[in-house]
Amino acid sequence: MKEQAIKPAYSLWDITTYYLKLGSWGFGGPVALVGYMHRDLVENKSWLTEEEYKEGLALAQLAPGPLAAQLGIYIGFVHYGLLGATLTGLAFVLPSFVMVVLLGMAYQLYGGLAWMQAVFYGVGAAVIGIIAMSAYKLTIKSISKFEPAAMKTKWLLWLFYLAAIVITVTTEREEIILFLACGILYMMIKAPPQWIKKPAVLPAGILISTGFWKYDSKTLQEIAWFFAKAGAFVFGSGLAIVPFLHGGVVKEFGWLNEHQFVDAVAVAMITPGPVVITVGFIGYLVAGFPGACVAALATFLPCYLFTVALAPSFKKIAKDRSVKAFVEGITAAVIGALVGSVIIIGLRSIIDVPTALIGISAVLALIYIKKLQEPYIIGIAAIIGVLIKAL
Repeated sequence: MKEQAIKPAYSLWDITTYYLKLGSWGFGGPVALVGYMHRDLVENKSWLTEEEYKEGLALAQLAPGPLAAQLGIYIGFVHYGLLGATLTGLAFVLPSFVMVVLLGMAYQLYGGLAWMQAVFYGVGAAVIGIIAMSAYKLTIKSISKFEPAAMKTKWLLWLFYLAAIVITVTTEREEIILFLACGILYMMIKAPPQWIKKPAVLPAGILISTGFWKYDSKTLQEIAWFFAKAGAFVFGSGLAIVPFLHGGVVKEFGWLNEHQFVDAVAVAMITPGPVVITVGFIGYLVAGFPGACVAALATFLPCYLFTVALAPSFKKIAKDRSVKAFVEGITAAVIGALVGSVIIIGLRSIIDVPTALIGISAVLALIYIKKLQEPYIIGIAAIIGVLIKAL
């Protein structure tokens, strides 16, 4: 009887197939994807309890990695352990990865043609509007609303947020050290961990290796290391990875120029699945199919490792005030860097009155047309871009 009680209501094949489908048609970004999972798995199918879902969502928010992908990996882990986590993660990411590789091939072939440039003329401006709106939503959700009382209560997080904006705009790069410093400082002030009070016990550091240094190609090694760092320091929304990518891909390594980078973000928004899959498109442009594989694997590997490592003991970890404070501090700085990146990229992508109007229209559409999803906005912007260039 006991075994019957704990037997899941679905098979490993069922959950894997579900995530393969979700990765194929799940448009709308991380918030929408998380909503689909609750609707389908908790409300409609009753495969998970509300408590199991909430535990997974809490872990996805606390640990680094793209929100929707982490939640999917955790749900696979709940009843089927390591194998379930692996299969659901792969099934969720694979469809959008294939799509961005195909789009990368088309972009390489036709990117220089007038019609392709016209498409991304409109799309690039719309992407700036979409990211700006996402940055605003992340700000009020993760730090506080723009109300004097709330801002006064969270004044230190707002300080981290503003400092990250200023530093990002000034240096045109994103500093991981700044994010870590904000997390540690906020933790020390708000909830100092026990090992600080009792220094006899020191925390053990975990070194995570992606294993890509064995490749002969120097570029593939650089891609592996850079994208692994990006995947390990991104919290919450997939769009939070944008400042990391911009600082490395455009500024540090010079793999892409500003317009190509905005196009890469646009490609991620018009495909289903996790927004972070833009790394596959970037990897393809830099080093072909091997580059796409390495970039995607390096980005999602930290997310996978964190999830399967923390899942068994998560109930205890989630209640730790020090962990929560550390994540709050990092998140404030990361969102500030995202806003700074929007400013930098926007100054280069909004080049005239039409692009400014497209960007503003994208923001207004997201505010006032609640059911309008990002891919439709991107599609409309592409048509407008072609019409403007044709005239």
